[in-house]
Amino acid sequence: MATATTYGARDHARAQEGTPAEAMPVVPASTWPAPPCEAGHLVWAETVAGGGYTHRVLARGTELRLTDLSGDACAHLLLYAADRPWERLNVADTVKVQWNAYLGEGQLLLSDQGRVLASLTADTSGRHDALCGTSTLVRNTRRYGDGAPQSASPAGRELFKLAAAKNGLGPRDLPPSLSFFQGVSIRDDGSLDFTGSAGPGGSVTLRAEQDVTVLIANVPHPVDPRPAYTSTALEVLAWRSAATKPGDPLWEATPEGRRAFLNTVEFLASRGLA
Repeated sequence: MATATTYGARDHARAQEGTPAEAMPVVPASTWPAPPCEAGHLVWAETVAGGGYTHRVLARGTELRLTDLSGDACAHLLLYAADRPWERLNVADTVKVQWNAYLGEGQLLLSDQGRVLASLTADTSGRHDALCGTSTLVRNTRRYGDGAPQSASPAGRELFKLAAAKNGLGPRDLPPSLSFFQGVSIRDDGSLDFTGSAGPGGSVTLRAEQDVTVLIANVPHPVDPRPAYTSTALEVLAWRSAATKPGDPLWEATPEGRRAFLNTVEFLASRGLA
């Protein structure tokens, strides 16, 4: 089909309607072929390419499942309270308050206000990191020759800048992030041990405990020792569910978690949101 004219370019573009790509959002999400649960209505379905990013605002109670399709995804995650982005994921408090630097099922993702932004309700991977953050332009340029977002080796922070801008946020709004699917542990001498991936098909499920803005960059972990920029597709699915309530095992698991949930519900109740 000729595209040298405006009409030809238009006809060519329109002919692409409905053509699937390996990495793309599905609109509407309800047409995704395999819903993750029978009761939940899908509100987000997307495959994020290696070196890509995505973002979305999710309502309280929404469940978000990330899946490492081929074994070399690394989902770097930031969370913000949707209508007040100054309240955001605080990795240091997430680790400190829960006495645990290793993410897994039952962990809570906390803000610096002592409130729960999201809870980690399921985990089949076990290879995650709350210590190193994401990659930077300088580091990727040194390692791979470039780190710009349009390059073949985009840095996580550069992609976060793009996702942030689309939600009214700037570089100053980017705190340290969490990483899923590429693990790091601490040796006895305090040095980092990159444990890598658990293999294809690992997933984590998060439950939004407030309305949250989600930013995701799918790029190699900054301490991944492999010389090549290695990053494969990430599946993102979200569906309607309900926030954690008193009596739920997750709510009652620890005194620290219980207080964080109480802080969250009290704050939301004062605004008529819970």
